[in-house]
Amino acid sequence: MDYAFQWVISNGGLDTESDYPYTGVDGTCNTAKEEKKVVSIDGYEDIDQSDSALLCATVQQPISVGMDGSALDFQLYTGGIYDGDCSDDPNDIDHAVLIVGYGSENGEDYWIVKNSWGTEWGMEGYFLYKTKH
Repeated sequence: MDYAFQWVISNGGLDTESDYPYTGVDGTCNTAKEEKKVVSIDGYEDIDQSDSALLCATVQQPISVGMDGSALDFQLYTGGIYDGDCSDDPNDIDHAVLIVGYGSENGEDYWIVKNSWGTEWGMEGYFLYKTKH
């Protein structure tokens, strides 16, 4: 994730989705559109991977995290608290998501996570991920 944040800082921010819509294929940059930035950042901070550190950080702002998104049960997720087969190997991280909150259901704690696969996936683009404590 650090490389992505460093790029956003050096680029002066992110271009709008309307200027660069997701197409799922490689494309070319249109330098005429690069002046319009929708958001910028001036820094970022790595946090400890413990549930308590994530909870403290999530109270203050959304947290971007990398995960293994290749598991079929994750790709086909439609609802409930996900506790699937994601790899713990850092080399398997292939997908970025955003932790936006937390909750508890029937004594089971979970993160509320926003995915980037559109509102047709999961629970209108979100999923609940079981905490590991």
